[in-house]
Amino acid sequence: MKKVVLMESNGDFAKEVAEYLNRSGVEVSGIADDGNVGLEFVKQFSPDVVVVGMVLKSLDGFGVLDKLRELSFKSSIIAVGNFNDDALVSKILAKGAKYYLMKPVAAELVGERVKEMAGEERGNTPSAGLGVRERRNAVSIDEKISNIFISIGIPASIKGYGYLREGVKMAVENPSIINNITKELYPKIAEKFSTTPSKVERAIRHSIEVAFNKGRIEAINSIFGVRVYIGTEKPTNSEFIALLADKLLLDAASGN
Repeated sequence: MKKVVLMESNGDFAKEVAEYLNRSGVEVSGIADDGNVGLEFVKQFSPDVVVVGMVLKSLDGFGVLDKLRELSFKSSIIAVGNFNDDALVSKILAKGAKYYLMKPVAAELVGERVKEMAGEERGNTPSAGLGVRERRNAVSIDEKISNIFISIGIPASIKGYGYLREGVKMAVENPSIINNITKELYPKIAEKFSTTPSKVERAIRHSIEVAFNKGRIEAINSIFGVRVYIGTEKPTNSEFIALLADKLLLDAASGN
């Protein structure tokens, strides 16, 4: 059974995450609202995943991330916090967190990310050849999408980041879904993140606008290898998702 240690100052939220994980077959080895106590749980249980809230007693999330690096902790770290400053989020990711989830965030989403990371790190992938390739492809797509978002200036701290990434993944897995973005793609993303389709649409629109407002048009064009956009042009949500999905599918076909 996979193990996780939760470090979270909000006791009710930690309890919700723990209950979700326990129902999903993941063992919650320890819950702490104190960073130093949480580190002792990590040393004691050697969990597959550690969830680190950035606001903790005694030792805050930044200190915990530093200590985990000193311990050469090899498994996955998911950070959860209220920061929406790009510099702080970048600092958190640079200190070893594989995900940064900005509050308010659904306990189920944290649980899903824990399960994904536990499977990736400790071999919880199907043993059959095709299943292993599918799992590795999924992880690779996540990483590629994240790298693209970083290069074009979409910060992980905004809600649209997660929604847009999920939309691109759906379009890679099922390209025809882009033709039903309002009736199918938005509702599916909304269901996964416990929100509404209209909020998904607005958040994705905002994330695209953030990239273009930062003047990253050259970086965006370089991703696609051609001059897709010029001046103040901005794509629709469906256009942007379709372009990114096509880019990833072409890369996969060419072995990149």
